[in-house]
Amino acid sequence: MKPLLRVDQLVTEIGHGADALRVVDGVSFQIAAGETYALLGESGCGKSMTALSLMRLLPDGGRIVSGDIRLGETDVRALPERDMRRVRGGQMAMIFQEPMLALNPVIKVGEQIAEALVLHQGLRGQATWDAARALLDAVGVPDATRRLDTYPFELSGGLRQRVMIAMALAGQPRLLIADEPTTALDVTIQAQVLDVLRSLRAERQMGMLLITHDLGVVAENADRVGVMYAGELVEEGARDVFFSAPQHPYSRMLFEALPRPGDGGRLTTIPGQVPKLDDPMRGCRFAPRCPFAVARCRDESPDWQAINGQRVRCHLAGALPARSAREVTTHANSTQTAQALLQVDGLKVHFPIRRGLIQRTVGHVRAVDDVTLSIQAGRTLALVGESGCGKTTVGKALLRLIEPTAGRIVLGGETITAKNVSTLRRQAQMVFQDPFSSLNPRMRVAGILLEGMDALRVGAASERRDAVAQLLRQVGLPDDTGGRYPHAFSGGQRQRIAIARALAVSPRLVICDEPTSALDVSVQAQILNLLKDLQDSLGLAYLFITHNLAVVEYLAHEVAVMYLGRIVEHGATGDVLRAPCHPYTLALVSAVPRIELQTGPGIIRLAGDQPSPLNPPSGCHFHPRCPHASEVCRQTYPDQTAVGGGHWVRCHWVAGQA
Repeated sequence: MKPLLRVDQLVTEIGHGADALRVVDGVSFQIAAGETYALLGESGCGKSMTALSLMRLLPDGGRIVSGDIRLGETDVRALPERDMRRVRGGQMAMIFQEPMLALNPVIKVGEQIAEALVLHQGLRGQATWDAARALLDAVGVPDATRRLDTYPFELSGGLRQRVMIAMALAGQPRLLIADEPTTALDVTIQAQVLDVLRSLRAERQMGMLLITHDLGVVAENADRVGVMYAGELVEEGARDVFFSAPQHPYSRMLFEALPRPGDGGRLTTIPGQVPKLDDPMRGCRFAPRCPFAVARCRDESPDWQAINGQRVRCHLAGALPARSAREVTTHANSTQTAQALLQVDGLKVHFPIRRGLIQRTVGHVRAVDDVTLSIQAGRTLALVGESGCGKTTVGKALLRLIEPTAGRIVLGGETITAKNVSTLRRQAQMVFQDPFSSLNPRMRVAGILLEGMDALRVGAASERRDAVAQLLRQVGLPDDTGGRYPHAFSGGQRQRIAIARALAVSPRLVICDEPTSALDVSVQAQILNLLKDLQDSLGLAYLFITHNLAVVEYLAHEVAVMYLGRIVEHGATGDVLRAPCHPYTLALVSAVPRIELQTGPGIIRLAGDQPSPLNPPSGCHFHPRCPHASEVCRQTYPDQTAVGGGHWVRCHWVAGQA
């Protein structure tokens, strides 16, 4: 049987002449109808450029130099642009990584889907709107008729991603390209989106090219896997064979960099970074970072070899040592009873809703609604939950970047008020999710680090310059970093700069807001190792805000699960994540994609979306989505129920079983 898509020796360059950068270099693969082919690798390795080459949507200056792209019997490269427009969307469609950038913010959802239906199916009038509504129903968008009349900014991240899928399906494509479709989504929304893609692929017998750096997503969705590095494919094989015995050193190191359940040891990191495209390429491109490299690797580019049903480009394939186990040191499950460094009691953050000519307050958004927690020095508390549950608002309220509505915050034995904010700034700092947005692009790194020290008068002025050099060494950055601007660094390096800035005033508490969510697994491992080393050497306490439960299992001592502004479960990490009690926590844990074969009931599907904090449900806020809800759940909010060992939960269903 002929493949649906065949790519043969694809070469793509950006620029011309001597300045041309070869972003895709001799890539070949095939995808059959009904098959998912996963393209795996770090940022900058050429995955997205490969997809854009297939769609002929390359950026300015980009061009396909050579190679063959065939979709069925169609020679994609030979098509004039007029015919290619009909292929895009009609035969081959793409789901982009960031739906808010791909959707037009000033055009309603229904009109955007209708445009694709008119173009590719020739529908008109009411038939167009009926088909648009049917597409939203097919991808699981609730209340599809109403959603057609909304703008993209009115939808959650998961719903926007589903709208993009609906638009991609409007032309009834034979091949669907999904470029990091779930990177920024919560685990529950990610599971829903991937479930939609799997169902549609099976129902329509579409081929799918899945581009991702998440090994768990690959393990649960791919039929075959291709590993890409520096513009080249370096390994390819069936999913089961690849996950049981990866052959290329790069593939192995990606696996070793993953946080594993119960594993508190150091993560394996890949030294260096993906080579720059303007660097001369000689020999194996992974050789400068490979622990097994020999002289031949640096001089001679490896050819493909077949080993155990896989293809691999490595001179040492089949002769590499067995994969080594990491040293494991598990966190103690018992909570400490020492004096808390941070104690938060009854924290509330309510945002007023004002309307009318005189801006009268007509309601409140209860972003944080009665949160109590504590953290000891040298310990990490993870705050987890879906987007919109109030996690980031808690972190900002603790630092008084947002003024709390009510509650008491005690840091280091001192109650924090508006009058002693300078004391708070010295003892607590924050590392934000996106370092490129939080670092001033017009300031050199040294100036960024000095800014906080100067503002809070940390040490003598003559000592601060020396402190900058020490900070950079502490976070593993080269000595010349201080004289450069943020744009000159990779994502992982920028996050290290953000961590150094937080450490500049010698805080005792660091609030980390999704610091690894947008990073590759290899860079994530470097940041997690750094955070753990700093905690061990400086005795730092961390409030770690995240939706990545694999990171929580590796780094955190305790975990608090948040839903609609309130904490619904709290305890030692091992207790909460390996034996969750609250139905919401059960759903979160079940939705985490893992590379290991999972047993049990599978993913727990939650009904509907998270309610609005503007008008939270009566009783238990989770009851509209809970499979165990009863009448008491709809009437009264549950009290704490102790499960044992400091583990507690707010749930009538659990209380009834106790």
